[in-house]
Amino acid sequence: MAAPTWRAAQISVGERAELTVVENLTRTRIVQYAGASGDYNPIHTDERFATEAVGYPSVFAHGMLTMGLTGTALTSLVGIGRLTEFGSRFAAQVWPGDTLTGVFEVTELTADGDGQLAQIEITVTNQDGRKVLTGSATARLDD
Repeated sequence: MAAPTWRAAQISVGERAELTVVENLTRTRIVQYAGASGDYNPIHTDERFATEAVGYPSVFAHGMLTMGLTGTALTSLVGIGRLTEFGSRFAAQVWPGDTLTGVFEVTELTADGDGQLAQIEITVTNQDGRKVLTGSATARLDD
């Protein structure tokens, strides 16, 4: 695993990173997430149910799958085990074939007894520029 990109000694408020969260999300990945999470709601896994019974254009990703993929991108910036808080709001459905891009921005830096904490605002959009997730995180940065 690569070293984190953001280090305490090199980061400042306003620092931004734009990362691909997922490229061309597959139905297989959505179904794999259903198995891993135990959430087998048919709107995520059964095309016929999603389109005919509920009226969606297709199945769509679990919100927590989107959050998990976003968290993986975020930890590539700050490092594994460095998040102290991470929360999000799901703004729109994520569909098979979507490519998601996350923008991560440092909005505040504070020192505490164990090092430096970074407050990070998160916005994830799809390939059409539609916001699908917003959130925030706090991370303890390595020196």
